[in-house]
Amino acid sequence: MSEIGKSRTGIVWMREDLRVSDHAALNAALRVHKRVLALYIHETDADARQPGGAARWWLHHSLKALAANLARIGVPLAVKTGKAAKVLERTISETDAGAVYWGRRYGPADRDRDTRIKASLKDSGIAVQSYNTRLLVEPFELKTGSGGHYKVFTPFWKALRQIDFERPQAVERRDTPIDTPDVDADYSVPHWANKFDDIWTPGETGARAALDRFVDQALADYKDGRDRPDRPATSLMSPHLRFGEISPRQIWHAVRFAADAEEIGDAADKYLSEIAWREFAHNLLFHNKDITIHPMQEKFAGMEWRDDPAALAAWQKGETGIPMVDAGMRELWATGTMHNRVRMIVASFLAKNLMIDWRKGEEWFWDTLVDADIANNPANWQWVAGCGADAAPYFRIFNPVTQGARFDPNGDYVRRWVPEIAALPAKHVHDPAGAPKSVLDEADVTPGETYPLPIADLKATRERALNAFKALD
Repeated sequence: MSEIGKSRTGIVWMREDLRVSDHAALNAALRVHKRVLALYIHETDADARQPGGAARWWLHHSLKALAANLARIGVPLAVKTGKAAKVLERTISETDAGAVYWGRRYGPADRDRDTRIKASLKDSGIAVQSYNTRLLVEPFELKTGSGGHYKVFTPFWKALRQIDFERPQAVERRDTPIDTPDVDADYSVPHWANKFDDIWTPGETGARAALDRFVDQALADYKDGRDRPDRPATSLMSPHLRFGEISPRQIWHAVRFAADAEEIGDAADKYLSEIAWREFAHNLLFHNKDITIHPMQEKFAGMEWRDDPAALAAWQKGETGIPMVDAGMRELWATGTMHNRVRMIVASFLAKNLMIDWRKGEEWFWDTLVDADIANNPANWQWVAGCGADAAPYFRIFNPVTQGARFDPNGDYVRRWVPEIAALPAKHVHDPAGAPKSVLDEADVTPGETYPLPIADLKATRERALNAFKALD
């Protein structure tokens, strides 16, 4: 760090690491500078992917929580809008700052922008320091035996789990609290996102509470219960991780501690493998062309997807006539999230049964998921569509009827989100169109009237997809 960096205000540019604890960039600034300012920029750069409506709702509330937490340690948070380089330049000038600190990002456009900004600031005599604030291991650190990057998850996970990760950092506390500033004043509420107010608690405190609740109440059942959307067996940590309100290192150590204390190692390993999958998605993001646009398997660039706006709209609204698909899409719209098993089912139905471009599904999830992440969202869509680096084989097409019978055996999940067929018995609730008329009449269900007829024949569309995928080889 140069002398100019030590002698003036330090700015911590916060991006997807909206917390105070275990924050390497914030701690570095607090150690060096008497005055530290935190800055969040709503970046309007042309190459910056803007958050969707659900994520924008979360971000607003997360920033307000962050401002309060930072104020307790004497650090004001400023939230500004504009092109990142210009906003930084103005803020440096206004505060006479001599150094900028930030957590690294891994998307191609974000990395390029950060590189340009870092070079420009250094040319102006401003010290710049970047840190890992988002991942257990950065994509350029974990390498295969031959020195390359991992393209398959299983060996990636095997290598990751051998690492002895450092304990989370305590915050460099200061006894100079300040008033909490009013931040993100220009926020415009997406009208459909107001419903999330009573569902989620964005912010670092909410993240910690969610983790404690999961570890205490659901971790032991995670291995067996994680695939059951009718059970409260998942952690609901993904939006907190997406915005960096908690670090993966904090989660890792909390889960490991619980596993050792309660002898639930298998359940803990299964959950931590999901944290590793997030790491793997960032590894793919870093080492490939923009995965929101480009399939990781080049042969899929030639795939002829179907243009079917009516089917896409039915999928988005949860009106496909396939109960498991409709339940998932309605859960998404109502809550901003969807059970992971069901995400795979609805994605497979869109990309394989309907043969609609997976990027259209990725865009819908980007707008409606509170946890929409620049790495996880496209990587998971590519995995299901079959075009990812470590993708599901093209012949793996999730049958939503059999998946429903297996993972929602009593139909509780479907009944919650598709109430118009709630009176059907478990034997038929996942396939109303195949139920006898007497059963339908007793449940007051009329396919095509009270509930849509299926928009796709699962068997025929499966064969169509298989033929299309085979043609790519």
